[in-house]
Amino acid sequence: MSSAAPGFPYERLRRWPDVEAPNLFASDAADRLIADLAGDAVRTAGLVVIGDAYGALTLAAADRGAGGIRVHQDPLTAERALDANAAALEAATPDAFTHHPLDDSLVRNAHTVLLRLPRSLDALAEIATLIAEHAHPDVVVYAGGMLKHMTTAMNAVLGEVFGSVEASLARQKARVLIAREPHPAAATVLDRWPERAQDAETGLWVCAHGGAFAGTSIDIGTRFLLGVLDEAVPDARTAVDLGCGTGVLASALAVGRPHVRVTATDQSAAAVASAAATASANGVADRVTVVRDDGLASQTDASAELIVLNPPFHIGSAVHTGIAHRLFADAGRVLAPGGELWTVWNSHLGYRAALERAVGPTRQIARNPKFTVTASRKRAA
Repeated sequence: MSSAAPGFPYERLRRWPDVEAPNLFASDAADRLIADLAGDAVRTAGLVVIGDAYGALTLAAADRGAGGIRVHQDPLTAERALDANAAALEAATPDAFTHHPLDDSLVRNAHTVLLRLPRSLDALAEIATLIAEHAHPDVVVYAGGMLKHMTTAMNAVLGEVFGSVEASLARQKARVLIAREPHPAAATVLDRWPERAQDAETGLWVCAHGGAFAGTSIDIGTRFLLGVLDEAVPDARTAVDLGCGTGVLASALAVGRPHVRVTATDQSAAAVASAAATASANGVADRVTVVRDDGLASQTDASAELIVLNPPFHIGSAVHTGIAHRLFADAGRVLAPGGELWTVWNSHLGYRAALERAVGPTRQIARNPKFTVTASRKRAA
């Protein structure tokens, strides 16, 4: 088999506008192995790329001669990184690829799918069923990842909707699962997204697509913040759920405060779709506006009286606080003078000083053995 995209400059790819650091990379051995195994199949009509972190799969395929590539990337920053890398490397013509949501338009009649395996089995199941239902009967899926993030359960998930699933040999600690023979009937039975469940403690309905963090459960950090949410700027009429995930905090604010209008933002397409469904399930869709955004980039300065935040402390598989610090800075800009950012964070991360710098005076609201909730008040102009 010929090597993929001979001479393609993987090392020149950047993560920007995502966080960049010496220990964070824009491509890895799994990208290269997927491209090598797919080979010239990427030149056939109907190429789809799913989960491409920063453009390695898409741009290497375009470099090989692929065109009309349909691409889905869950994070908004991944979409923008792909566009930026394509421009910087001049690695693709303007019509080489288009961005798509995770729906039937992405995979309809696809012959070849290049997939970076998501770490969530539910996310993989949602993707696999979509492909099996709508792709061409002869579709071949090259689903790869780094061995440390792969489990045999992934084979089983693919095996539920594909008649053949074969594992490649490992190379540089990466492996690819090659799936063929989709079973559309089985996929239809398993297609259940977004899932929906009612939380017994709060009474809230939680809706989740496969790629949404915590699924239909409420993660323990968010639940801890929910316990004191009534105290957070009770007279606020404008609030933001920053990094909203499935939208639990946004819906809780809207349910508990009939006078408040909430903007829920997240860069994840799965999160945004889930949060919109959660708001609808709780009867507050008319007062919760859900926006896919890079932090609060689309929000105007000094426009919110309350922002609530449960920040991530991982970037992919790496423990890294860079995203949290960017979100703190966004909150400091968007809060109105006297407004407050209520944040729940793992206590060992010691965010209080960073919150003081980015927003203003910060006080502790609650603490347990794992989490701390703080309120940071925006300094007057």
